[in-house]
Amino acid sequence: MKKKSNDPVSALRERALTFPGAWEDHPWGDTCVKVNKKIFAFFGDDKLTLKLIEAHEAAMSVLGAVPTAYGMGKSGWVTLPLGTQSPPLEILYDWLEESYRLIAPKKLAAQLRAGSPERGPE
Repeated sequence: MKKKSNDPVSALRERALTFPGAWEDHPWGDTCVKVNKKIFAFFGDDKLTLKLIEAHEAAMSVLGAVPTAYGMGKSGWVTLPLGTQSPPLEILYDWLEESYRLIAPKKLAAQLRAGSPERGPE
């Protein structure tokens, strides 16, 4: 079944790819978006995984949210279900940006503020 272009996973993935130096990769068969060879977002069919500090508590309060497996939850990674109970897309965009800022080099994060995207390798 083909995904609609306006579903939350596609919208979030598309937004992530606009961040400076962001590029898509598929390690372990998963879809993720990286910056500087480091993952800042994992995308599943109906879930999103991000590293959060400021929004961590709010993200964990989402029904069905869990600390990310493989010990990543100890470092602030949260896996969020996407569906009828998920927060509005604008909040998810903010959380996506927070995850990017936590992972991206300061130079690229500063470009995000300046609004001059610079795409990474395809």
